[in-house]
Amino acid sequence: ITYNRKQVYYPCMDLTLDQYSKLHGQVRDAYLVKTKKLITAGFKHITDTIEDIVVNDSFTFENLARRLKRGTGDSLFDAFDNRISDLEKKGKIGTSVWYKCARNSIKSYANKDLKFADITPTWLEKYQAHLLDEGKEYTTISINMRALRAILNEGKANGITTESQYPFAVKNNGKYAIPEGAGRKIALNAAQFIDVINYPILPELEKWRDLWIFSFYCNGANISDILRFKYENIVDGNYIEWHRRKTTSRKKEKIKIKAVISPEMRTIIETYGNPDTSPHNYIFNYLRPGLSPLQENLIIKNTIHNINRLMTSIGKALGISKLTTYAARHSWASISRREGVSLFGISKGMGHQSLATTQIYLDSLSDDELNANAAKLPRMIKL
Repeated sequence: ITYNRKQVYYPCMDLTLDQYSKLHGQVRDAYLVKTKKLITAGFKHITDTIEDIVVNDSFTFENLARRLKRGTGDSLFDAFDNRISDLEKKGKIGTSVWYKCARNSIKSYANKDLKFADITPTWLEKYQAHLLDEGKEYTTISINMRALRAILNEGKANGITTESQYPFAVKNNGKYAIPEGAGRKIALNAAQFIDVINYPILPELEKWRDLWIFSFYCNGANISDILRFKYENIVDGNYIEWHRRKTTSRKKEKIKIKAVISPEMRTIIETYGNPDTSPHNYIFNYLRPGLSPLQENLIIKNTIHNINRLMTSIGKALGISKLTTYAARHSWASISRREGVSLFGISKGMGHQSLATTQIYLDSLSDDELNANAAKLPRMIKL
């Protein structure tokens, strides 16, 4: 390669002088036929890489060496394993499980080691068709594809794959677009919410429903965040402030969420809260200092499981499907909207950075709302 009058040689493979001379003629030897194909493919890879650097970056021998060194030989599954290991070290157990599920699904489908260059738009379409044949919903497909896209984004940033090789759609470039899962309409209306909190259950099960109720009144806070609340999160005795754990590691600007401590929340804290209200003590006695991230994750998952098992049984009795911890969050957003809370207020209360994300949580309009809205329109009066 010659650039700015400087020449750099990039070794391809070792050949004898006799073998090299035969490559320019009619090649019949099986080894030389394969060798000629490899040389042709290698040359094309280098020229494609150079063109991509020139178009999307500034050419330097350092950029080219970095790209060629880490090009198509990198294992996709090694990259997955590195990401999973890094997440586990950081205590992001839930996210690491997400990547593990995606990796295992892809590995099962491919049935071989994959390189970054193997992931093309055509491959992604075939993988999606495979998941659909298995009966997977588009929501699951979207989850797996987003994990794969994150791995490829990291690879692109590190020069493992080029912009031209990147298979996911960017600005309608005609490549593979991740399908959007259908929104989960699991929000309760106000009447259903009252039915749920008044449904008779055994006294020993009340604590699980009360955590669900606490989540609802606390702006639909996630149970994983609630179990990590400490008394230092309580501000002026009337508010509770926290950062969503789901986003604290991803965002440069940490969004603080603030909720009013309602009478219902205060009663639940008084009933189940840690009597030692020292600032660094957890409000609820589920977690404790000194636990490993894995131990914390297991306790939180077990707590959510107990809540969901109870709430699902209440939902079945009341004819309400999908009554889980997610329903508390969706219901707070939907009921708040119906009571006239602005979309901006709901978005801030949920800790979203985008109003579009908030809209996903909002239930569709009820028939009563449709009729009420229609009645507000000016009526045509015939003279």
